[in-house]
Amino acid sequence: MTALKDRLLARIARTGPIGVADYMAECLLHPTHGYYATRDPLGAAGDFTTAPEISQMFGELLGLWLAQVWMDQGAPSRIVLAELGPGRGTLMADALRATRGVTGFHAALELHLVEASPKLRALQARALAGFDPRFHDGIADLPEAPLLLIANEFFDALPIRQFQRGKGTDWHERMIGAEGGRLIWGLAPGTPVPALAHRAATVAEGQIVETCAPAEAIAGEIGRRIAQQGGAALIVDYGGWDSIGDTLQALKAHRSVDPLAEPGDADLTAHVAFGPLARAAAPARASGLTQQGVVLERLGITPRAQALARNLGGAELESHIAGHRRLTHPAEMGHLFRTLALTPEGTPLPPALDPGTTCPSP
Repeated sequence: MTALKDRLLARIARTGPIGVADYMAECLLHPTHGYYATRDPLGAAGDFTTAPEISQMFGELLGLWLAQVWMDQGAPSRIVLAELGPGRGTLMADALRATRGVTGFHAALELHLVEASPKLRALQARALAGFDPRFHDGIADLPEAPLLLIANEFFDALPIRQFQRGKGTDWHERMIGAEGGRLIWGLAPGTPVPALAHRAATVAEGQIVETCAPAEAIAGEIGRRIAQQGGAALIVDYGGWDSIGDTLQALKAHRSVDPLAEPGDADLTAHVAFGPLARAAAPARASGLTQQGVVLERLGITPRAQALARNLGGAELESHIAGHRRLTHPAEMGHLFRTLALTPEGTPLPPALDPGTTCPSP
């Protein structure tokens, strides 16, 4: 039994069942026993691998996307270049290397990283030492200036609440209780949830809907800054337009495990509902939700892959080809992962993204 599991069982015995959001926050962010406080979770020795760790092409192309948006908006002389949850700093390092030749871009940027994990901050500082990165606990701490922001696999780790549709207008929040020294699932009594009233026509009795207030608050702050001061945000994650079903999952050593079995020792994530993020970001303009593979192909990943392959052979070449496939193929990350861009009204549509009219109505 983990130390955090002991603490959670004691808390439940003392105050009663807890919601999924509280559980995720404890598991991921507890200062002593939380998942992100105690390890580097990435790579073969960790629990999962993100796109920047699969291939340098991912960060390179997103960096060039940012530089193109900067030029399309008049190349402002000062920009806040920010990343939410930057992992090891790999994506940003690749993005900055790819944009060295963009005249004036590096001279204009200030690099800011929003990161909760002390261990990952240390890795990011080493990877980006030449760019004097400044660290923040939250997006509200970023300076007020034109903002270019990347959030790759950030929103999926924010704490969610889960509600199961009951009879009539009632919703039952999913809760975590205890029985015989184990954490178990349960349901709170039914009650109307005004924020979910619009889902009544599309969610059947017994189905689950997930909400993420922290994600919407962050999207709202990003949208405010971009609408008022310019810039763009690119959000890349797995999910869909609106939430439906139980998507909470736990990963340990690259394998799925029971989310309640080893709190603090496994990564917890949930599919991102992009529709609420787009609506929260108003008055910034949201693009259409576009598949990651489509975006990368439009940005030129295949010609870039071919160019890199000319200098590779053997196992390196095989790994390179596999990385390209993993990022773009519909059966791998190409369709599951989606992209959403936020830009000011009246500016050019950002490169490679579908127009906002492709988004379903709320």
